[in-house]
Amino acid sequence: MKKILPLILLLSFCTIQAQKNIYENQHFDAISKDHKVLAVIPFLANLELKDNITNEELTKLEQKEGYAVQNALESYFLRGKKKKKYAVEFQNVKNTNALLAKHNITFKNIDIHTTKELSKILNVDGIISGNIDLNVLLSDGVSTDFNFFDYFDGNANYGRIGIKVSDGDTGKLLWKYEKEINKKTGKNTIDLIDGMMKKAARKFPYDKERTKKSKKD
Repeated sequence: MKKILPLILLLSFCTIQAQKNIYENQHFDAISKDHKVLAVIPFLANLELKDNITNEELTKLEQKEGYAVQNALESYFLRGKKKKKYAVEFQNVKNTNALLAKHNITFKNIDIHTTKELSKILNVDGIISGNIDLNVLLSDGVSTDFNFFDYFDGNANYGRIGIKVSDGDTGKLLWKYEKEINKKTGKNTIDLIDGMMKKAARKFPYDKERTKKSKKD
């Protein structure tokens, strides 16, 4: 019993922390009631690496990390759709990126375009976007070997990620989830997204059962 109690307290603490890091618009149900398709766009990435590299190389690596998160999120949502979890569809990221390229929107300039502009170009009801700040190349894979002293010298902390969903018609923020990235998060981008989205699963607003209830009400 003495061993179980600390574990329960730890799990409770993690749950509370996850909830604190999640925001949902109080008018979500009303704003999103007609949403059918969402697009996941490349994430804005910021890398602070110890390696001595050129600005051009850094930009390429940031682009790589941004697209890695986009692909990992698509994979996660597609697996969820197979289990019939979501009330919306998710646009194929290849189509998303092709449409963006057709309108001369690249990783370098996507941040100057509004959610409303992007939604119109992509012909979707909402946009899933975000930021990721890293001091490692997570998409290449990182060590998950636990070392107690890493948490004192900062080597266990890899950065932070924020995922948000915005309404296409109004541009309003509907949902946001932020999380720190560290050794416990996982060994690569896929692990990161799978882990954090599983923790947020009950809070992700496009749950099919929740949508059915809101429509009845």
